[in-house]
Amino acid sequence: MERGGYVYIMTNRRYGVLYTGVTSDLPARITQHREGKGGTFTSRYKCTRLVYVDHYPTIENAIAREKAIKAWKRSWKIEAIERQNPTWDDLFLTLNA
Repeated sequence: MERGGYVYIMTNRRYGVLYTGVTSDLPARITQHREGKGGTFTSRYKCTRLVYVDHYPTIENAIAREKAIKAWKRSWKIEAIERQNPTWDDLFLTLNA
């Protein structure tokens, strides 16, 4: 994986609950979410499917983008997911491929 930062969106199912996060270590962070240790929200709503990822050159850039995405309307987040991942596949399965 590249250095810098990642903004990601997790869900529990297609068109389900959406969680937006940021990390510098994407595989480790998504593993935490999948194991129910990633945070209260993702654990409560069983957000274990990674459906959107964007890489930024620095963690500061990623944090700024995460804040912007968190302010988006839900429909905008769904459009972004579907542009990148139209079938809402679990992108975690491709991280180490």
